[in-house]
Amino acid sequence: MTESTNTSPETVPGTSALPPGFALLAEDPRLGPSMAASLEQVELRLREAVANSDPFADVTSRHLVEAGGKRIRPLLTLLASHLGAEDAPEKVIQSAVVVELTHLATLYHDDVMDEAPYRRGAPTAHELWGNSVAVLTGDLIFARASSLVSALGGPALAIQAHTFERLCLGQLHETVGPAEGQDPLEHYLSVIADKTGSLIAASGQFGALFSGAGQETIDIMVEYGEKVGIAFQLADDVIDVTGKQAKSGKTPGTDLREGVPTLPVLLLRRAAADGDADAAAVLELVERDLSSDEALAEAVAALRSSPVTDQSWEVARNWSEDAVAALAPLPDSVVKEALAAFARAVVNREV
Repeated sequence: MTESTNTSPETVPGTSALPPGFALLAEDPRLGPSMAASLEQVELRLREAVANSDPFADVTSRHLVEAGGKRIRPLLTLLASHLGAEDAPEKVIQSAVVVELTHLATLYHDDVMDEAPYRRGAPTAHELWGNSVAVLTGDLIFARASSLVSALGGPALAIQAHTFERLCLGQLHETVGPAEGQDPLEHYLSVIADKTGSLIAASGQFGALFSGAGQETIDIMVEYGEKVGIAFQLADDVIDVTGKQAKSGKTPGTDLREGVPTLPVLLLRRAAADGDADAAAVLELVERDLSSDEALAEAVAALRSSPVTDQSWEVARNWSEDAVAALAPLPDSVVKEALAAFARAVVNREV
């Protein structure tokens, strides 16, 4: 269960291509230019960070950086920094690079475990060079992130270490499944909190910390980021069963075919167990062999039409609104508005 494996490229961010919610910043005469300039620095340093004197390692390390991306995590770092200062100081820029490097490294690993053929419109690293090279490239990028974060001091190292631990535990728990007697839905939410929420939370935490914001503001960004991350992944998982590929870039039914128990399927199983005959009929379609395109399309259509899909969207929206509510103690500002708009945008994406 990972962020969408894209089949079409994304645009590297700029004021003309900011993700929904962040677009509000482009219209602000002060924040717009500041964010644009900071993003340019992050992109430049990101490419410098993955550069390697070894020609082969250089090619493999640059692979996903050059494929593009929305740079959501650096954007949150930069945006959170405006809660404490007008312009992003040096440590904010560096920490924004760290969170994106960490994210990129996890993608190399995730794609191997998921056997994903594409990422951001390009063949995945393991498809091009094999599993071992892909895993080692991810490790190399993690090493670069560690090198950069070490220069940021003890608090940053602690944040990165804690986040890295949660990323690993999330992947481990997803791989082994729920413990005996554990509620599958509770397990699922804990996995996505670790795998997605933790790094988005760290992104906001770094930005607030290194801009000199107070502890209350830092704590707010941690809570906000965690909840936004969960909402984002919940929405991503529901998009998998909507059957529309053009906007999201995700092949419909990918998670179903791979047997990944995402929210719609977990709710479907719960409804079937409670005696819902319609849910049981859909579950039979979902849990059969989906190796053929015809069987997969039938399962996607059935699940998309089931009430559990709307219920799943409602769960995602609840997490989004909880993230917005976490921002309440912050003073009103364009930054607060942008954070709230982004939280809502992640569950209102065109799919």
